[in-house]
Amino acid sequence: MHISITDDFDLAKIARSGQCFRVKEFEDGSFRFVTGREVLYLRQSAGGFAVSCPEETWQRVWGPYFDLGRTYSAVQKIIPESDTYMQLAAQEGRGIRILRQDPWEMLVTFIISQRKSIPAIQQAVELLAERFGEAVTTPYETLYTFPTAEQLAGAQAGELAACKLGYRVPYIQDAVAKVLSGQMDLAALATLPDAELFEKLKTIRGVGDKVANCICLFAYGRMGAAPIDTWIHKIIAREYGGHNPFPAYGEHAGILQQFAFYYAIAHKERFT
Repeated sequence: MHISITDDFDLAKIARSGQCFRVKEFEDGSFRFVTGREVLYLRQSAGGFAVSCPEETWQRVWGPYFDLGRTYSAVQKIIPESDTYMQLAAQEGRGIRILRQDPWEMLVTFIISQRKSIPAIQQAVELLAERFGEAVTTPYETLYTFPTAEQLAGAQAGELAACKLGYRVPYIQDAVAKVLSGQMDLAALATLPDAELFEKLKTIRGVGDKVANCICLFAYGRMGAAPIDTWIHKIIAREYGGHNPFPAYGEHAGILQQFAFYYAIAHKERFT
């Protein structure tokens, strides 16, 4: 199927923006995304994109996943000229979209993300999927679904450690236990106001402010959430004199945080 996307949409930038750890780029310029048991292959072509799914699946699954109901090109216009760093970051990051991902996968993967580089996170996530997920065969490859809480229920600490989870093993076990007991109903959390959602997520071991904000933003679409990791700390210190600029952008803060993060990792020399 061939589709046209008129708003900002850049597959390479989305893949490298640090919000999703299972995107794969192929030599022919196509990209693979996976959510649940749904697998999508996209490649830019004349006037749009060639996609591997039917129209119904695109509308039901992938339109919401890529947040296509929001106009990202308008976000650039809210940045004042005085915020020169954000102007630069938004220009370079143009095409990034906030992916609406599975809450369980976001909970686990961002617990894993602590003190790990993006390649190390990707490796750990794939090991977890291969060991505990289910195989899905496409015309291009065989891959594995991200394991559910039920699939991780019987996992021993040593098995989880073999997936390079390190000190995060008990955090993952706590998340599994809370979800399976009903103490943490991830679907019901979607109905909570932002502040309550944020605090509820932090009741899981290993979920601090940064991880909770990542889950709020990338799983629940709370666009006012702006996670502060090592790179964002550097941006705040170097470009803003230690003053956090993101709260001033309100409901667009999370989008601008992604632009700022993307610019920083593309220009590491500026912050070292």
